[in-house]
Amino acid sequence: MHISTPHDSGNIRVLAADDPNDIRLEIVRDGEADHRQWFHFRVTGAKGVPLTLRLVNAHACSYPKAWDGYRAVYSSDRETWLREPATSYEDGALVIQHTPSADVVWFAYFAPYSLDRHDQLLATCQQSDRVQLERLGATVDGLDLDMLRVGEPGEGKRVYWVIARQHPGESMAEWWMEGFLARLLDPADGQARRLLEGAVLYVVPNMNPDGSRRGHLRTNAAGANLNREWHGPTREKSPEVFHVLHRMSETGVDLCLDVHGDEELPYNFVSGAEGIPGWTDRLAELQRSFLQAYMDATPDFQVEYGYGVDAPGEANLTMCTNQIAERFDCLAMTLEMPFKDSAITPDEEQGWSPDRAMRLGEDVLLPMVRVLPHLR
Repeated sequence: MHISTPHDSGNIRVLAADDPNDIRLEIVRDGEADHRQWFHFRVTGAKGVPLTLRLVNAHACSYPKAWDGYRAVYSSDRETWLREPATSYEDGALVIQHTPSADVVWFAYFAPYSLDRHDQLLATCQQSDRVQLERLGATVDGLDLDMLRVGEPGEGKRVYWVIARQHPGESMAEWWMEGFLARLLDPADGQARRLLEGAVLYVVPNMNPDGSRRGHLRTNAAGANLNREWHGPTREKSPEVFHVLHRMSETGVDLCLDVHGDEELPYNFVSGAEGIPGWTDRLAELQRSFLQAYMDATPDFQVEYGYGVDAPGEANLTMCTNQIAERFDCLAMTLEMPFKDSAITPDEEQGWSPDRAMRLGEDVLLPMVRVLPHLR
């Protein structure tokens, strides 16, 4: 038996693997930052052998409460990721009991979205005559930071920005992007046609390629949490935000949606910018309309559970949603999806999954169309 980490998004350190009943592993921190929670590793040569895998430093992770009710994902084909019901949090360790049915099995915190798949998503999208692919700049590691412009700018058109994966371990955000883009680029889809008649969309499917490749949970290669860099990003520490914010300043913003995942809460929900100094009744009504339309579109979205609302004037302006709402006087929101499952629409076999995240991405077109006439 052998345990290894994939080159793309791999994260684990092997402490002991001599006894299949007592395999001890450790989640590695985010390089320059003291964050850890994402794991992704491969087990070879254990077909039919009962395994007990202990991630011994789970208690020292960024969100130890997230392990309560969590079930690890595994796959033998890297296409379908199932939940291991024999996952538990015991004495500070995440314990995964599993008997592989194949020679090689992969385990992860959530179904990975590889940089290869990211590149294929870009390549597929640029085949559409609706799309222009633009390189915004380079990341800390020198990787390409890419943006898709969907539709043509024009007088009177609203400007939408949709970004994902500021936190690289939140891979469900890019699965959401894949579903969103597939529907947006479907020439037969009426909602997509209606949206593109009145808006041009600027889409960044992966804000943090460096962290994605390195197997980080929250930070880029310089150790920066990108979602705390929006007040004054620099080329050295947070070039990803620097380049996107510069492009936003050129295009303006009427609506911004920042797509994330939440480790602890088993719900899909939106966090708004209610605490910014410039919050108005107009923005409140736009947000209410968007949320209602999202609930109309899918039972997987809800508004009862989520984060607390900031008091007036207390918003953290280093965060994307707050900074963009304040800077552009626009509707800006953070969409959160679960690492666990959707408690209101559970799936025992797969939990919250890539397929369900993609469908939630498809369903966002209705709320985007609903608010379109009222953004200015």
